[in-house]
Amino acid sequence: MSQTVHRLHSYLRSAGACLVSSPRPPPRRLVCIATVSDRNQSNVLLWKGRVSHNKLSVAAKASSSAPQAETERFSETSLEKEVLKALSQIIDPDFGTDIVSCGFVKDLVIEEALGEVSFRLELTTPACPVKDMFEKQANEVVAVLPWVKKVNVTMSAQPAKPIFAGQLPPGLSRISSIVAVSSCKGGVGKSTVAVNLAYTLAGMGARVGIFDADVYGPSLPTMVNPESRVLEMDPEKKTIIPTEYLGVKLVSFGFAGQGRAIMRGPMVSGVINQLLTTTEWGELDYLVIDMPPGTGDIQLTLCQVAPLTAAVIVTTPQKLAFIDVAKGVRMFSKLKVPCVAVVENMCHFDADGKRYYPFGKGSGSQVVQQFGIPHLFDLPIRPTLSASGDSGVPEVVSDPLSEVARTFQDLGVCVVQQCAKIRQQVSTAVTYDKYLKAIRVKVPNSDEEFLLHPATVRRNDRSAQSVDEWTGEQKIQFGDVAEDIEPEEIRPMGNYAVSITWPDGFSQIAPYDQLETIERLVDVPPLSPVEV
Repeated sequence: MSQTVHRLHSYLRSAGACLVSSPRPPPRRLVCIATVSDRNQSNVLLWKGRVSHNKLSVAAKASSSAPQAETERFSETSLEKEVLKALSQIIDPDFGTDIVSCGFVKDLVIEEALGEVSFRLELTTPACPVKDMFEKQANEVVAVLPWVKKVNVTMSAQPAKPIFAGQLPPGLSRISSIVAVSSCKGGVGKSTVAVNLAYTLAGMGARVGIFDADVYGPSLPTMVNPESRVLEMDPEKKTIIPTEYLGVKLVSFGFAGQGRAIMRGPMVSGVINQLLTTTEWGELDYLVIDMPPGTGDIQLTLCQVAPLTAAVIVTTPQKLAFIDVAKGVRMFSKLKVPCVAVVENMCHFDADGKRYYPFGKGSGSQVVQQFGIPHLFDLPIRPTLSASGDSGVPEVVSDPLSEVARTFQDLGVCVVQQCAKIRQQVSTAVTYDKYLKAIRVKVPNSDEEFLLHPATVRRNDRSAQSVDEWTGEQKIQFGDVAEDIEPEEIRPMGNYAVSITWPDGFSQIAPYDQLETIERLVDVPPLSPVEV
């Protein structure tokens, strides 16, 4: 057989549905579970987001009347299947799905005559903690195929686009994940954790920024030492240009040339809003926000302005610290911001072969147990950690092999994995199933999935346009909404609601809590077929 080279560009969409490249047009529509044959007599069946190609019959393959081109195409398709089947053995630990279904396999090239297979694994973040494992496993599973002599694997990253981009200020529109580091109590080492976490993520290959949200007592100017210590303003765009240190973008009121602020709360909220939203952050994988202590106006402003992906809670072993931290966890819970990790700082020190706990034990564990936060990290008392905060060089940079740096590495891996899970859950929480003509809902952190009738959702809008704010009287009547109405677009809004755009131009904000109370349709069937 003559040498054949087959390219399969962008084999999978990010949602898991497949589009198979072919010299001839693919089938245009699938109905229910029935297969639709193309002119090559190669049946395509799409079910549960996966594509299955039924092989040509052995008789057809052996037929001497079949054109040579058809035989070669069958051979190529069979080889592609073998490679993709081998790669589907690799499971992404974050999503619990194989890398083929996740859409990571790109640009598959098979040179049959040489026995050479080339492809690219495109991950969702350059800081992916398992990228080396993926590369090794991909080489191994493809190399064992009997006809393969050489495997070429290229690794790349295409960070997920912000799922709230259309609703955000321009400065925040290109940030994939925003992580808040909070304690709601001063003096527990929150800024130390925020800065070292940010530089850990940068060391993993991510594009990172730090926003110091403490206007009254900014810590960032002390903890890092950038060459330019004053924020600059773009006179034409009226935007703030962040300063930078070791590749991480930095914004703090301490770099505004004003020192510490002496102003009332509403003014501070305005300053924070301006610093955060008018800064040209550019494309970032992670923006780490060093939250100020407390649960007041400033914290609420930050949570409302910035669509926080997740929060990391910092505490110390004392009971007093737990009381304040618990308030912060409840605030994030109220705002539907998942708390993904607890860092217990200054928990112990070692001396004379013994371990001492000068502040007692249990605050971090109590937070984890009481609020169900999945991960706990302990930071010891280390003079070097304190000294690095005063010197302007973070500990993970000055001593990347230290015990403290290893703990932050584990924390960084946790943040990357949890943010990926949360983004996946939010982006698919509420979708419209055109086949069933129903809105499919699976609220984040819930195993339950249910269906809602679009007309029922529209009639249950609680905004001022549908309900009189003074009397509570329903403005929109049952007959005002067509029974066959379909949403034009459904977009996430933070971690708590979706925005649904209807054909009449009305944009409905539907909180998850409200959707869970609406009358439901019958049991959820498997994912319906989609068009290819």
